[in-house]
Amino acid sequence: MGSRNTGTIVREHRTAVEPLSSGEVPVPAATLAAASTRARRRRPVVARRRPAALLAALVAGGLAAGLIGTQALPSAGADDTLAVADLLGSDPEGLLEIEPLSPHEAITEVEARARLEEVAASRAERAAEEQAAAEAAAEAARPEVVAPVDSSRMTTCFCMRWGTMHWGIDLAAPMLTPEYSVEDGVVLRAGAASGYGLAVYILGVSGDVTVYGHMEKILVGAGDVVSAGDRIALLGSRGQSTGPHLHFEVHRGGMEGKRVDPVAWLRDRGVEL
Repeated sequence: MGSRNTGTIVREHRTAVEPLSSGEVPVPAATLAAASTRARRRRPVVARRRPAALLAALVAGGLAAGLIGTQALPSAGADDTLAVADLLGSDPEGLLEIEPLSPHEAITEVEARARLEEVAASRAERAAEEQAAAEAAAEAARPEVVAPVDSSRMTTCFCMRWGTMHWGIDLAAPMLTPEYSVEDGVVLRAGAASGYGLAVYILGVSGDVTVYGHMEKILVGAGDVVSAGDRIALLGSRGQSTGPHLHFEVHRGGMEGKRVDPVAWLRDRGVEL
C-alpha cells in the first residue's frame, strides 16, 4: 500500500478536532481558520421580548415563588387570573385596557360651577343669619336707660334753691364731656333756649320728655331718632351758669307735663347717680 495522506477536518456541529479517516481529503489551513471563525461568531438565537413585558413576567414569577415558599397557592379558576398590572401597581406600556369612569365618578364643569354657586349662596345665608342673631343679641344686651353723663358730680338737687324751685338736677363735669340720651326716643327741639344757652328736648319711649341744658355743642337735630347711650351734645357752661355742668330735667307725659325728680326717675329704671 502506498503512503496515506494525514490531516485534520472540521465537521459541522463538532467541537473537537478529529484525525482523518481513510478516504477523507485533507482541508487547507486557511479554510480551517475561516470555518473556526464562523463557528465562534454564531450566537444562540434569543427571542426578544418587550422590556415591560419581560419585567412583568420576572416580577410575577418572583412574587409567585415567594407565595409558594410561604403557603400553598389556591387553585386558579377561570375568574381567578391575577393581572400583572395588579402586581406591578402600574401599566407603563399601556398593555391593559382602561375602563371609562362611571357616571358616579365624574361630573361636568357646568355641574361643578353650579355646586360652587350653591355653596356660596348657603354661606351667604348663614352669614346673614349669624349677623342678624348677633344684632339681636346686642340689642337684647343694650341697656334701656343710661345716665345722661359719665363721671359727674351732682351739685344741685331737685329742690328749693335761693327761695325758688330748681326743677332739675345739675351734674358737674369737665368741659366737652359727652352727654347721652337717657333712653330711646326722637329729638323734639335742639338749639338756643332761654336761660339754658343751648338745650335739647327728647321725647322718649317712656312717653316722658327729657331736657338737657347749658351744653357747649349740640350733636343732634330735631327729628333725629336716638337710642339710649347715643351722644347728643358736649357739656358746657352757656346761659345762666356758674361753671361747666349739665342741667337735666324730666317732664312726665310730654313737654308740658309735670316735672319730676330725675334722680328718682333714673333709679326706678335701674340707674344710680
